[in-house]
Amino acid sequence: MTMNKSAIQFSDVSLSYGTSDNRVEVLKGISFSINADEIVSIVGPSGSGKTSIIMLAAGLEKTSSGAIKINNEDITNLNENALSAVRRQHVGIVFQSFYLIPNLTALENVLLSLEANQKYNKDEEAISLLTEFGLAHRIHHLPSELSGGEQQRVAIARALINKPAIILADEPTGNLDETTSKNMMQLLFDYTRAQQTALVLVTHDNDLAQQCDRIIEIKDGTIV
Repeated sequence: MTMNKSAIQFSDVSLSYGTSDNRVEVLKGISFSINADEIVSIVGPSGSGKTSIIMLAAGLEKTSSGAIKINNEDITNLNENALSAVRRQHVGIVFQSFYLIPNLTALENVLLSLEANQKYNKDEEAISLLTEFGLAHRIHHLPSELSGGEQQRVAIARALINKPAIILADEPTGNLDETTSKNMMQLLFDYTRAQQTALVLVTHDNDLAQQCDRIIEIKDGTIV
């Protein structure tokens, strides 16, 4: 990837809900750009609009106004099918809740992401990534047989297996203890730096935010 290619670009983006009499403004005309090899944290108090930025960048929410580009493609007015294609091709998403499918093994959960992109017979790639994340002995275990940290590592492997250009992570360590959290984030940082992938990390953890290349602070729906 070229060094300063823009992975995500928000231009005067606003998001609001409700009717004109009872309108809630979540984001108020925010603009920023994130480069293709940059790790950026988004911080701010609860309710400030951090998660909404992730949802908009993933095409899971629609802007009220303004424009969003992902890998220089304007996604602002794309329909659901086109947005789904952009997500599959360019974006990996990691949530605080793991969202693993309970009756599938760790390996099957990761392979499901490949199959969504019509990539088959990639078991070796999935096993290799799970092994890199310290889960070689867990690949045939169901989520209920894994610890929280192990489940989150499976969720991250699922997000990374398609080699997305952009990783969006919303409080990915929120359900983990401090040691597990540090180990897992180091894995994620190492991987994204090695792959020159953009990582956008929503976090309440100031120490974690400080490890990123840049911090975007949100307060009351605007960038501080």
